Amino acid sequence: MRKSNFALRVQPSLLEEARKAAEADGVALNQFVNVAIAEKVSALRTERYFRERAARGDLAEALAILDRAGIGNAPRKGDEL
Repeated sequence: MRKSNFALRVQPSLLEEARKAAEADGVALNQFVNVAIAEKVSALRTERYFRERAARGDLAEALAILDRAGIGNAPRKGDEL
């Protein structure tokens, strides 16, 4: 794996909070920042995936499926509200 250096300007108060959080997690600040970036990238990719998936969806078809759900099946024990 190739590693790179990147100069990052961070507000002193945010840097101090990041240092405290890294220390509380028992990891180096560098590792903490790497994990934070990975989490954010993952969240953005997940959001994009669901937006793309939703764009392919057919609301009318989904509602039709829900309308058919349970037809012909008697309620089971525990189904009551």
